[in-house]
Amino acid sequence: MIDKSSLQHINENREILIREDNFAYMLPCGQLRNLISNFTVTFPDRQAISDAYTVMPHGSVTLVLFDYHTELHSFIFGPATKPVRVGDIANRCDVIFIIEFQPAGFSTFKKMNQNELTDKIVPFSEVDCSLDKAMMDIFRTSVTVDELLCGMEEKLIQSVRFPYPEELAHAIGDIIRMEGILTSIEISDKAYYSPRHLNRLFNLYLGMSMKSFSRLVRINRSIRLLNEKGNPLAFICEKLHYYDVSHFVKDFRLVCGITPQVYRSNMSDFYSEIAKY
Repeated sequence: MIDKSSLQHINENREILIREDNFAYMLPCGQLRNLISNFTVTFPDRQAISDAYTVMPHGSVTLVLFDYHTELHSFIFGPATKPVRVGDIANRCDVIFIIEFQPAGFSTFKKMNQNELTDKIVPFSEVDCSLDKAMMDIFRTSVTVDELLCGMEEKLIQSVRFPYPEELAHAIGDIIRMEGILTSIEISDKAYYSPRHLNRLFNLYLGMSMKSFSRLVRINRSIRLLNEKGNPLAFICEKLHYYDVSHFVKDFRLVCGITPQVYRSNMSDFYSEIAKY
């Protein structure tokens, strides 16, 4: 099992987004960056993670491997369109390894309709028994963070089999670049494909429609702006092209289940994707 001290001795060539005593967020190698947003290794405790700790919806798949009461487990969180509370389990684990996939990234490893996973949490062995076994073996036998990451990256590179369509990649890129403010018609016009065709691809490879994904990108961008002190709601509304504050609050509550004001008052109880958008 991974030695916690190795968090402070990660290979200098590895790009680290954030590192503290108990965790590190790291970028994957170049071959995987279009498929995986980041890796996380954390040694949680109840002081750092509250029981109320909640992952905000970001529209992508997350794979989690963890040691809980000396037993290893692996779960896949399907494309998320609503918040998921994880703190009451996470803060009782000894070590957690997380793979955050890019939008549609997981579909390249497993050929299946992503709608089957949307907003579900299932044992990874039920989705891909062979890959689950290989990853659990790497997680079990790795002693350092470097060893874990190198082993996982090698296995993931070997497991890429089902590239998604180029027109989908362009549409996803356009939505993210424009912070979710494009309409379905505008996205389709830029990609030179019909809305019906692109929606079919979004549902198949992302597990949701273009409109749903655009809303998630827009809300995630608003979360980043809320995290920056001094940004009033009116400024965020104007930047993200909301008609007014009430429309923004309504959209935020629809996705996150709370108002922007409540989020801002309790930011430490929430996790929003740090590298994807």
